[in-house]
Amino acid sequence: MTSTASNSTDTNPVASDGGVPRRAVASVVVTMALLAALVWAFRPLASNFAPAPLQPVPKGCPRGSQEFIPSNLTALPDLPLDKLSPKVKNRVLLRLNMEPCNCGCARSIAACLASDPPCEIAKELAKKILAEEEKETNSAP
Repeated sequence: MTSTASNSTDTNPVASDGGVPRRAVASVVVTMALLAALVWAFRPLASNFAPAPLQPVPKGCPRGSQEFIPSNLTALPDLPLDKLSPKVKNRVLLRLNMEPCNCGCARSIAACLASDPPCEIAKELAKKILAEEEKETNSAP
């Protein structure tokens, strides 16, 4: 038997004209189409986000811009800051000037207390900060 007679069934994937067989091209095209369909099917849908509803603004607090700007106040009405040590007083004032008020006015707690003394939310936050700082001072050696 000669070598050419025994190799009559050639399993070479290359076509006889030297190109790629049509079946391979078709399988690549079908695979790409299926992949594109899969990507399209799992695409994220357009989100329908709506902003969270805000709590109504108390009557005394004017609604300002929603960008928080810290203040630099050193004296506040109705807060017993004089009986604190200078170090604790500075920490309390720093927190009151840097933390935003939750009433919706977009000001610091100190600015809200100074411009709107009846604001109950700012008063409660200021008392909470004052108590936290006094507790921290008392617990420190």
